Amino acid sequence: MSETQSLGKKGEDLAAEHLESKGYKILHRNWISGRKEIDIVAENNEFVVFVEVKTRSRDMKLQAVDLVPHDKQRLMLFAADGYIRKYNINKESRFDIIIIIFKEKTFEIEHREGAFYPTLR
Repeated sequence: MSETQSLGKKGEDLAAEHLESKGYKILHRNWISGRKEIDIVAENNEFVVFVEVKTRSRDMKLQAVDLVPHDKQRLMLFAADGYIRKYNINKESRFDIIIIIFKEKTFEIEHREGAFYPTLR
């Protein structure tokens, strides 16, 4: 496993722990539909949440559109639609981004709820 993959895996583990600490139930990790992947699928009382995890080794203040470009948002929308149909989900859905920033021996977590609303255009 490359250093980048290792960093990404650590970030996804921390993101899942963060969600669980906030009362979310993790339904799936790295859920794949064709060539589309969703890092984490979780739920709380109100929403099924499709989460993109971004792990960085330095702090960069970026907008959601920079973190998850339109093409990636579109792929997530199609994957989420497949997930909702496959598991007959009747809850509202939401797209979140969790950013993990490693700083030497510590880390910060930023959870952007409803970070983007993918469209088909």
